[in-house]
Amino acid sequence: MTDTTTTTTDTTTTTTAQPEVLIERHGGLGRIVLNRPRAINALNHAMVRQIAAALDRWAGDDGVRAVLITGAGDRGLCAGGDIVSIYHDAREGGTGSREFWRDEYVLNAVIANYPKPYVAIMDGIVMGGGVGVSAHGSVRVVTERSMIGMPETGIGFVPDVGGTFLLARTPGELGTHIALTTARLSAGDAIACGFADHFMPSGKIDQFIAALETMSVDEALTAHAEPAPASELLGQQGWIDAAYSADTVAEIVARLEDSGVPEAVKAAGQVRSKSPTACAVTLTSLRRARAAGSLEEVLNDEFRVSVACLNSPDLVEGIRAQVVDKDRNPQWSPPSIDDVHDDDVARFFTPLGDLELGLTAPQPQH
Repeated sequence: MTDTTTTTTDTTTTTTAQPEVLIERHGGLGRIVLNRPRAINALNHAMVRQIAAALDRWAGDDGVRAVLITGAGDRGLCAGGDIVSIYHDAREGGTGSREFWRDEYVLNAVIANYPKPYVAIMDGIVMGGGVGVSAHGSVRVVTERSMIGMPETGIGFVPDVGGTFLLARTPGELGTHIALTTARLSAGDAIACGFADHFMPSGKIDQFIAALETMSVDEALTAHAEPAPASELLGQQGWIDAAYSADTVAEIVARLEDSGVPEAVKAAGQVRSKSPTACAVTLTSLRRARAAGSLEEVLNDEFRVSVACLNSPDLVEGIRAQVVDKDRNPQWSPPSIDDVHDDDVARFFTPLGDLELGLTAPQPQH
């Protein structure tokens, strides 16, 4: 029997004095703490590998009843991937980002199929790669501080980490709106859209975590979860569905602008400010994800798109404008949604041959 009052550290080895991921056992609870608070716990390749190794160990450890992932500091679980390193890799024609994504997407699939409860505390900022290590879990907790999103089109990229799988399965066209505008989801929105399951005031999180060490996940949730706030986004589904059901980004924007709904007109401006190519590829990705039979199939598709983005001028330009130079004035190529053609989009889905991600969905247990 494991002593629930004892904390043992499995591994904290990194190249820095302060470990970037804390991997610990608290009684029957395996704890993963993303530990880069100054960077809002942005993920890098080493962190992904450490998380994957811990999950692999704990999957076969009968002493671990459940796994919990949280973020250090008070700003959020995870702001996404380390996009500055992706920027340099894309400029220099490197392969580091491709291999990072390979391991990251495999990890996303592992989380989705994990044999034990995988509890994610989605407090504060949860963006991009942060969604990947949380929203595929079996128990996803949001708070009044939660701000969840897939901001990729704003940097010339396309939602990944299984994000298109989640977005394609929201009510109606809410996911298309979220992806193209990079809208932020509140706790109520996240639950309504299938990105989260339970609401809990942030002041109860520490008590909830302590409870997980001594009781089942269901018992801890019963004691600490509260009814979720209403979703403002769900209340706007009428005009969202009417506009975003169109077949092209240009038609979506036209419908938004002609709707006479102030929120829709604002959304049109937001879409126009994003990378036209990234928006067109994102729309195709979402439609393909909606028709896909598994998360693994979608991750394979996303990997092809992500690798192609490395050779797209908009990824480097988007990161430059938003993160490197911070002039917030990206010069997209082409500059208009009307200038993006079907062939431009199709090349992002070209098979990669020997470089394919190659994930397969697990077979049902009989």
